Order: sequence, then structure tokens, then C-alpha cells
Amino acid sequence: MGSPKAGGHIDVDDIGYEVPSGTYEEARALVGSTTPVRFGEVEVNAPMIRHYAAMVRDPNPGYWDREFAAQQWGEIVAPPGMLMTWLIPIEWQPAGGRPVPLLTAQVPLPGDTFLNASNDTELLEPIRAGDRLNVVEELTDVSEEKHAAAGRGHFVTTLSTYRREDGKVVARSTNVLFRFRAGGAP
Repeated sequence: MGSPKAGGHIDVDDIGYEVPSGTYEEARALVGSTTPVRFGEVEVNAPMIRHYAAMVRDPNPGYWDREFAAQQWGEIVAPPGMLMTWLIPIEWQPAGGRPVPLLTAQVPLPGDTFLNASNDTELLEPIRAGDRLNVVEELTDVSEEKHAAAGRGHFVTTLSTYRREDGKVVARSTNVLFRFRAGGAP
């Protein structure tokens, strides 16, 4: 993440994202649109799986025991909580360039603050070490303006479909994000 400038603001050039501002009508017009396929920059791998499993103290042998995992699934498997890990855009790279933001950050709406309201993920196939994943996101809904304790804003719902290189769908995830103006200020 970029370093704060005077006044506590982070320069867009530091983080690579520019969140578009727009109207509810502009956002609603995008419902049904999808992103191009985004390919993960990191191959699913056992060391990252083990670090995650150690962090949450999960002894599942599918994450630790290659022989056991090979008999069950063909290879070490990734915990469900790591699904997005394999596809989150890398924020900074030495060669420069801007990362492609997730779809929710591309929807033109009023508001400059985001809260994740919910996430519902369905795993359809095991995700194994060695897999390279890709994702397509679809904007499925933008709510009318709502007033919540955090401020006034809109709920943005996306559906992400995750596939392996062979095209097999491995997971689907519905995410609801609240985009709002902090404190309800115009």
C-alpha cells in the first residue's frame, strides 16, 4: 500500500488504483457485465498452503502430508480460505504497471470507502498444488442507496467463477460489498 501524504491521503499513483466515481444509474447499467479472464500470477503451492495452515493451526493432513493427499486428491490441497490468495492482483512490481482492480473497485458509484458485507463460496473441486487458477467476475446487483451506521451507500454484489487451466470450474463466490461515504456526508 502507498504511503500516506499530508492529510492522511494515499496517492493513487502509490497504490495503482483509481476508484471511479459515478451515479447509481451508471452502476446499474453495468449489471450483467463481466471482466476479462484474470489469470493468477502465483501457482498454487505447498509452501504457501503450509504457512496458511500453520497460521490458523489446521492439522488437516491434506495440507501437510503429500503421500496422504496424493492418495485422496492427487496432490496437496489448498484450504478453502486461500481461494482468493491465488488471484489477488499483486499491488506493486519492480517493472511498474498498474494492477487490475477487482470488479467491485471498478463500479462507478458515489463513495470512497468499502466494507465487505458478506461472502458465500461454493467449492466444487479440490484446488491442488500445481494448479494455476483464473477468475471471471460478474456484476450481479447494485442496490439503491441505503443508510447504514457506517454511512449512506450502495451494496455491490459480484459473482466470481474460478477455473483451473483445463477450464474446469473449481469454485464460485458471491461477494457483497458496501460502498459508502463515511459519516453520510455528501
